[in-house]
Amino acid sequence: MNIAVITGSAGLIGSEAVGFFSDKFDLILGVDNDMRQYFFGKNASTDWNRQRLESSYKNYIHHALDIRNQSELDKLFSQYGKDIKLVLHTAAQPSHDWAAKEPFTDFTVNANGTLNMLEMTRKYCDEAVFVFTSTNKVYGDTPNFLPLVELENRWEISEDHAYFKNGIDEHMTIDQSTHSVFGASKVAADILVQEYGRYFGLKTGVFRGGCLTGPNHSGTQLHGFLSYLMKCAITGEHYTIFGYKGKQVRDNIHSYDLINMFWHFYQAPRQGEVYNAGGGRFANCSMKEAILVCEEITGKKMNYSYSENSRVGDHIWYISDLTKFKNHYPGWNYKYDLTTTLEEIFNGLKSRV
Repeated sequence: MNIAVITGSAGLIGSEAVGFFSDKFDLILGVDNDMRQYFFGKNASTDWNRQRLESSYKNYIHHALDIRNQSELDKLFSQYGKDIKLVLHTAAQPSHDWAAKEPFTDFTVNANGTLNMLEMTRKYCDEAVFVFTSTNKVYGDTPNFLPLVELENRWEISEDHAYFKNGIDEHMTIDQSTHSVFGASKVAADILVQEYGRYFGLKTGVFRGGCLTGPNHSGTQLHGFLSYLMKCAITGEHYTIFGYKGKQVRDNIHSYDLINMFWHFYQAPRQGEVYNAGGGRFANCSMKEAILVCEEITGKKMNYSYSENSRVGDHIWYISDLTKFKNHYPGWNYKYDLTTTLEEIFNGLKSRV
């Protein structure tokens, strides 16, 4: 039997993975205890998505387990053992601001939880492929010291620095910078996943995501950039832009495109490999540009204001360079551009807000 274990299975990336892998594995074991509701409140709950998955995919079994609970994870992994062929670890505390409120919770979820998943894999299914959703925040604020120029609606890399014309690659240092507490806990998890590949020989892949997005995101002010922005555009709820004149640039990758990257890695895995994974030059925008697209799609002016209080460790300009992944897996490419993604988010939210 071929089994996939997916943590954070009711979240954006986890739920996309359930759908993507449902016809590729005999059984999908979802691990998700809806901590997103604890982090961000009732409106951020993923329970609606859990119900959707259980009704839509007959080979999906949901387990409301906490990834910090070693004994419960041990029971799950020992039951299925070597039949587990893929461990996709997407569960996390994902917010800069929230992490500062409860550092112990943030670290135990992000770092200890990842260690637990790695140990379960090493102990019970060491031939399985382990895929981890890391973050570009492991680079801290180092990208902010790149040579940037200010344009009308965005910041952009200086044309004099051709090395970064395709974005930021995996050679950027993750040391000696301000990460936020969240970024630090994700660095710990990121390095652990690499080390279990390099030291123990497991098939592990680290994917340092830009802004991960899609129609199944339960976006909030503290996490879920495009989803929350579109929600405010639809409802008229007030939106606050934090710092950098609203010209800060993010690349945005649709959850399907990211899962498709995982699928390519699964079919030809490596040990302790690291990839930047975002929208790259194909799908990126500034805050101001994203607002304009949302207004065009909804046909309404947004209710927003500007605050000079930029978030600690936040990026002014971040675009992922995916050259390394494309060289390793030339069969992969993007399916969703920025406008198509926002239109999907708009159509998904209309039925829920």
